Amino acid sequence: MVTYDQLAEWAGPGHVVRAERDVVGGWRIPDLMKARLIEVGIPVTPRLIERVVTQSEANPVLLADRGPLYLLTEDPDGAAEQSSFGVEPETGVVYFVGPDGETWFANSGVGVWLDALHCYGARVTASELLGEPDGPEEYLSEEEEEQALAELERQAEELKEIDPASFGGYEGFLWPGLLDRWLY
Repeated sequence: MVTYDQLAEWAGPGHVVRAERDVVGGWRIPDLMKARLIEVGIPVTPRLIERVVTQSEANPVLLADRGPLYLLTEDPDGAAEQSSFGVEPETGVVYFVGPDGETWFANSGVGVWLDALHCYGARVTASELLGEPDGPEEYLSEEEEEQALAELERQAEELKEIDPASFGGYEGFLWPGLLDRWLY
């Protein structure tokens, strides 16, 4: 299980936001998941999380096609493609929610979501080859391309180990689609 210090090591201490106990205390998710949000926090994560915003309301406010979710993150105001992460009441399942409310399964709980963010964020920030999948097209040498593919394969395997359910398919699953963006 990832710790605050491990997240802060790659994200920076000012980029890991711990939830306030009185903010998530009324949420209807398992107590262990609340504790992880309070003790560990959520990291700003390259190409995935730009701003951590845990809602203060006791009832979920993030409108999604699965029903309302508790808001964990959101894009900055004015972003053309607003997206967020939200947690499902009762189960604690974490979903990525697109601008139209469409959900993609991220992880089977808050704890494994934080572990997956750590795995993904630490690798992306340390990699010279995995910086910006949607950025300006840079041509990689054949050797660099092979190295990048090997990194992506290792990343996928590590994420599968953390939460096998997050790789239960391609359609409607966040991690396989996100890693696939580097392959185009």
